[in-house]
Amino acid sequence: MSLQIDIRKLSLFNRMAKQGANTVANHLSQMTGMETEMEITKTNFIDIRDIREHMGHEKQVGIHIELVEQPYGYILFLFSVGSAKQLAHGMMGGMGEPAKKGFSDMEKSAVQEIGNIMTSGFIDGWANVLQTTIDFSTPTFTYGPASKTVESLVGHRDDDVAMVLDSRVCVPDSNVEVKVYTFPELEQLVRMMRKIEV
Repeated sequence: MSLQIDIRKLSLFNRMAKQGANTVANHLSQMTGMETEMEITKTNFIDIRDIREHMGHEKQVGIHIELVEQPYGYILFLFSVGSAKQLAHGMMGGMGEPAKKGFSDMEKSAVQEIGNIMTSGFIDGWANVLQTTIDFSTPTFTYGPASKTVESLVGHRDDDVAMVLDSRVCVPDSNVEVKVYTFPELEQLVRMMRKIEV
């Protein structure tokens, strides 16, 4: 199938990103008690073979989900270890001691729950723009090089390119930063967009 789309519909990419981002920031502020801002940095179309380099090889905490309905694909949230721990302890409300090495089960569980909140916010924003509902899997926690995480998600694809929405969640009063990457199946997404009136 061709990926051609009416140029007037390209604004839908931005609307999806903005709606998803704003919903995430609101949900996260409510759950962690931290004032949260979300910014979309850019929408990229990246050659699948170059994705590992784009993501970098630094060890990071990842939370990813699979979209089990159209447009299919994955959403990945990446945190530095420090950001993940700060958010986790904001969520835990001071319960439990920080693990000295790696993550305790309680910390992992809190980060996964944060991933769940962020994912549902992001997907709600997308679903509103695409005028549909989108179901997704339970969040999966990973810790390791970002390049390996993303390779395991999209390295097997037949597509030549992946659409990557680079977004950041910032907590102004701390050093917390979360990067959000989305990897929808492009053909499915284009098919959905073609049905929307602009």
